[in-house]
Amino acid sequence: MKIGTFTKEGLLNYYLDLIKKYPILGLEDPFAEDDWEGWQALALKSKILIIGDDLLVTNPKRIKMAKEKDACNGAIIKINQIGTVSEAIEAVRLAKSYDWKIMVSHRSGETNDDFIADFAWGIGADFIKAGAPARGERVAKYNRLLRIVEELK
Repeated sequence: MKIGTFTKEGLLNYYLDLIKKYPILGLEDPFAEDDWEGWQALALKSKILIIGDDLLVTNPKRIKMAKEKDACNGAIIKINQIGTVSEAIEAVRLAKSYDWKIMVSHRSGETNDDFIADFAWGIGADFIKAGAPARGERVAKYNRLLRIVEELK
């Protein structure tokens, strides 16, 4: 298949083909944030984790809408995207009430602050996304997770 610009149906079929050929566990933002039909079709035709980032923007209203439309089964949570820790926790509680998977993520322009590691652990996140361990701000988060595990031994 030649890679280029896809129609919605073409992109859906491309994803489904990849899912058949490879052991893909999940996709993040497989369609544009306003393409509800694309999200729904993929969720209906696949059994993988479909996780919303731009679709949900850590916003409980968007999370509810995605659940009503059966658009995804996982949420990326970015504290500074919604604004406060309390608002992020509200989004997590809602997503968990739907039995969705939770991925806590950093945002571009991160610092060496490792709080999201504590946050991810504290809310019982299924995943954390902080990028490849190639720069200090990323390594700090992974090192903090290692320290948390050591402290709990």
